Amino acid sequence: MNFASSRLLIAWYGDDFTGAAAVMEVLAFAKIPTMLFLEFPSPEQLARFPDLKAIGIASTARTWSPQEMDAALPNAFRSMKALNAELTHYKICSTLDSSPETGSIGRAIEIGAKIWAPEMVPVLVAAPQMRRYQVFGQLFAGHGDHVYRLDQHPVMANHPVTPMTQPDVARHISAQSNQVQAAARSLEHDVDNDAFSPPAHLGKIQVRTIDCIDDTTEARAGRMLWRNRNENPFVVGSQGIEYALIRHWRDTGQLGQSTPPKSVGYAQGMVIVSGSVSATTGAQIKWARSNGFACIRFDASKVCETQDTLFLEIKRVVNDALKVLSDGQAPLIFSAQGPDDAAVAALAKAAADSGLNMGEANKRIGQALGEVLTSVLARSGVRRAVISGGDTSGFVTQKLGIFALSALAPTIPGASLYLAHSEGPMDGLELALKGGQMGSLDYFGWIRDGGGTR
Repeated sequence: MNFASSRLLIAWYGDDFTGAAAVMEVLAFAKIPTMLFLEFPSPEQLARFPDLKAIGIASTARTWSPQEMDAALPNAFRSMKALNAELTHYKICSTLDSSPETGSIGRAIEIGAKIWAPEMVPVLVAAPQMRRYQVFGQLFAGHGDHVYRLDQHPVMANHPVTPMTQPDVARHISAQSNQVQAAARSLEHDVDNDAFSPPAHLGKIQVRTIDCIDDTTEARAGRMLWRNRNENPFVVGSQGIEYALIRHWRDTGQLGQSTPPKSVGYAQGMVIVSGSVSATTGAQIKWARSNGFACIRFDASKVCETQDTLFLEIKRVVNDALKVLSDGQAPLIFSAQGPDDAAVAALAKAAADSGLNMGEANKRIGQALGEVLTSVLARSGVRRAVISGGDTSGFVTQKLGIFALSALAPTIPGASLYLAHSEGPMDGLELALKGGQMGSLDYFGWIRDGGGTR
């Protein structure tokens, strides 16, 4: 690295754990000393890692209501500002998972604008390296062999909590806040002009979403973000922000090229928990079932019943997983195998019958799977695990007592293998966090093999 400033280059606050970890991976595999903390680190924890140039904080903000954001984000953002980074990034999903009621990006921007007082808030959601593209303000995402506009995407258009019906990023964000005036920074602008357009409505928070479709536009986006960091120190977007910055830093000679690490080796023991209902995860579970993994269903509807009933379900699943491990197989504990699994409808009915909203039901599922995984790891001594599902990862990781993660080995962008840091028994655990729609068909096998480029 060849950066004149001794400040942190970037600090980020993730609205879910898998997304926050994905940012850490992008930076770490570019050889930037990076760590993701699961809560704001203590001075003693920071002192263990004095050479960091990038620090992230993971949260579950994607599941929060606006009222919960109002209660938590101001103090969180003030703590982020105190890190004194060149840029501070509020990390959102690359497919915009959010709504006015759940994980509101608009509300997060309102709160961030009060803390940093930027001239405007740049928003970069696109990440071409992940097959996420913004063209004239419209977001597109790859799935299988095809690329879909977001409102036509077979997974995101049918998301169980925040279905994506608006592909225009600026309109999607503007619908979440009456204080925001958002517009697109389009490809038609002069390629040498790094300035953002002037405010259109004084008194409103100005937001500019940035088009990005390839290496050239990614480099341009990174250049715009870095050159305008003093005026606009608070930015919002996916890990596309870090991809863009790294490309700019390499283009300008501030950062050298790097080779991602290779596999860390085959796991003799491994445990997977999945709270995702995406079609992608469903296909991965199907693959795992045919390739040496023992699939164990967790009855998610039990979270809508009594604590005693849920305890018995957790106990059953833990015992089944320990039996599988003793037989030399890897247990894969799942709540549903894709969106068409009958368990999805059963959970919805159980929640409706009990008066439980789906947000709370999903939180309880994540917490229950966290108890399952913690118990299985503690009783078996297994040292590699996978958590599938963005929201699930947040709840499960909290249960493990881990305070930070660092990168070990890559897989596909956004779902690498990490090393866990803890002041308890989970220190040194090898852990992969996978968003529901992320990963290759054989992803669980790839992690079992130790990750690494291929």
